[in-house]
Order: sequence, then structure tokens, then C-alpha cells
Amino acid sequence: MSNYRCEYCEGTVQPRIVKREAFKHRDGFVILEDVTIGVCDTCGNRYYSADILHAVHAVATGAKLPERT
Repeated sequence: MSNYRCEYCEGTVQPRIVKREAFKHRDGFVILEDVTIGVCDTCGNRYYSADILHAVHAVATGAKLPERT
């Protein structure tokens, strides 16, 4: 995830490792830990890679078992 312009404020989106990130899915909530996401350095908007979103979907639908509940 390289630096690019934020679509909302023209700030720069920087990769950042976050301790916990919660996602709401139609099948429930999923919390990922120690995940790298993009965060705008100006407005704070968050950007997620396709790999992260696929992992959230897999855990939420039961295709992949969570490490803990």
C-alpha cells in the first residue's frame, strides 16, 4: 500500500499498522488485529486493501475460522 491522494480531501494516504480494526458485515462484526491499512494524514479517512476485505468476508461467513471469539 503506497502513498496516494485521499479521494475526499487531497491529503496523502499513508500505510499504518493498527492494533485493532472493527468491521461491520451483514453476518456480524469482525475485528482484525495488527493489520496494515491506509489512513489519510489530513482527514483520517481509512482505506482497506482487497485482501483485508476478503479476509473479513471469509471470517464473517464462516469460510475461515476466527483465531478467537
